[in-house]
Amino acid sequence: MTAFRCHEHKIELAAPPERVFALLHTPSDICRWWGAARVIVIPKQGGMWSAAWGDNEDNPEYVTAATMRVFDPPRRIVFSNYQYESSHAPLPFEADFITEFMVRPTDANGSILSVRQDGFPAGPEADDFYAGCEMGWHDTFDSIQKYLENART
Repeated sequence: MTAFRCHEHKIELAAPPERVFALLHTPSDICRWWGAARVIVIPKQGGMWSAAWGDNEDNPEYVTAATMRVFDPPRRIVFSNYQYESSHAPLPFEADFITEFMVRPTDANGSILSVRQDGFPAGPEADDFYAGCEMGWHDTFDSIQKYLENART
């Protein structure tokens, strides 16, 4: 039996839950806060979420696609059935990621956004990718916060 590890992150944001939830599935928002070149989302349970990075439409640097296993506005999205492609190199392990976003209201008309990404093998073959994702989640949450702050000004 393979052991797995996960990432968990959360951040308090000065935006209501509906706005924070929309950031997770609105293509134009995702392009701005995540720097994706292209995003396609079908926002419903059983829908899909995909993003591509890179300037070359015919050969993107990275592509990520997933199924929206749960779509529960404005509280929860669960992504599964991931496909991840990189023009640099394939993943050095078999991946079966599950990513869950939760949005909870705060008392001050804000929100707490949390993510749990599970399915990273515990072995050394996944160490570099796991570490990159750790940094990536910190950068992603910082980018979401800056995006919301800039939208208010």
